[in-house]
Amino acid sequence: MSLLRFLGLEDGKKTASVEETDTVRRIAEALDQMEPERARYISGFAYVLSRVARADLHISEIEAREMERLVAGHGGLPEAQAILVVQIAKTQQKLFGSTEDFLVTREFNKTATREQKLELLDCLFAVAAADGVVSGAEDDAIRQVARELTLEHPDFIAVRSRYRDFLAVLKKPAE
Repeated sequence: MSLLRFLGLEDGKKTASVEETDTVRRIAEALDQMEPERARYISGFAYVLSRVARADLHISEIEAREMERLVAGHGGLPEAQAILVVQIAKTQQKLFGSTEDFLVTREFNKTATREQKLELLDCLFAVAAADGVVSGAEDDAIRQVARELTLEHPDFIAVRSRYRDFLAVLKKPAE
């Protein structure tokens, strides 16, 4: 199923130029008790968190726990459901990240408010910093997501500055 069609942005006619994806659908199915718009929001939110957590090619246990906490809090989900959503997002990102990253973030951008985008940006830094350091790869991935969310550079800098003590680029090298 096309992501655009799933999100109600396509009329159902299949075109060769439309990318096929089921990332958001798979996560949204885990949230079938929730209204569809809210489920899509949480699905996209969780996927983008996993995108940044995996930017350095590894999602640590502490990053996964932080993702679960954030998904539960922002989604109003019980812990078990948040764990499932995060697990699905992590798996989808690992399997299809190179093709899904931009598509999922673009769809999130279309439906999220500016406030929700800024909240996501803060959560991205929180996940990246969960293990004590925001790596260069994670910082770059967050910067890219901010661009895809059409946030201004000052927005990115304002959120990033709250995590400056975790930025690898600002830490003293080990002696």
